[in-house]
Amino acid sequence: MKTITRNHITNILSKENPPCDSIKSGETVVFETYDCFTNQFLPEEATFENVVRKPGNPATGPLYVEGAMPGDMLKIEILDIEMGPVGIVMLGPGSGSEKEEFPHKVLKRVPVKDGFALYNEKLQIPVKPMIGVIGVAPQGEGVSTITPMDHGGNMDCTQIRKGVTLYLPVFVEGALLSMGDFHGVMGDGEVEDCGLEIEGRAAVRVEVIRNKNCVPYPMIETEDKLITIASKESVEEAWRAASRQMFDFIKEKAGMGSEDAGMLLTVAGDLVICQTVNPMKTVRMEFPRYITQSYGFDSISAE
Repeated sequence: MKTITRNHITNILSKENPPCDSIKSGETVVFETYDCFTNQFLPEEATFENVVRKPGNPATGPLYVEGAMPGDMLKIEILDIEMGPVGIVMLGPGSGSEKEEFPHKVLKRVPVKDGFALYNEKLQIPVKPMIGVIGVAPQGEGVSTITPMDHGGNMDCTQIRKGVTLYLPVFVEGALLSMGDFHGVMGDGEVEDCGLEIEGRAAVRVEVIRNKNCVPYPMIETEDKLITIASKESVEEAWRAASRQMFDFIKEKAGMGSEDAGMLLTVAGDLVICQTVNPMKTVRMEFPRYITQSYGFDSISAE
């Protein structure tokens, strides 16, 4: 099994990035990542005053997937996520819903041990490891790893976790997959600019999918849900897009009529804000798989 080390990082997802390695469809690979600060604030002596922060979210990659061509999808099974021993939480005037309350940047180092983030002597928070940045190269110009779009990127979706399958559209030959910006735990919405930012390693199985169910936007398959993810300039635009994506998907791919798709979406679909702090805002629509299964549709990757 190959390991893509964090010696290979990028701040832009682009078709111009030379691949650092390649795999065949169906192989398993491990990505080793920095935290979103490139581990600069892990030393106790590091402060915002004495560290010149490197730009962007460092994403490890890109990985060339043999056989992946525009119009295909990558099926990315997240087999495991390991975390480093310390995470970073940051507040400051640059971003967040209460940014005016924090005129100066503040950071907190939080030890992680035995499945808990040791916030202080009073509080231990159960960890929920997730991948904040994961994406392929977009078709056109490169996109910063801070920005999410239909190629994936900085979606900051808490459902991109161990045990789920993420599907990303392929826009260029080889797809050029990269990932980084892991969180030990993060609230939906990421309302104050960051989660518990942490370094880590993720083991993923990557397969090229070519069939009628390919879609041009990210989707997730959990044990009990199908999820569409949309990133737009405003939260309202994003929720409308995520909802429309799911409506079209269950109608066109799962074979529902328009009336059933609309009724079932409003009685059983859940809209969740993923993040509100990136240049494009991200919202997901979650829909129960038992409903699509009752219509004979079991999996996004099924022939």
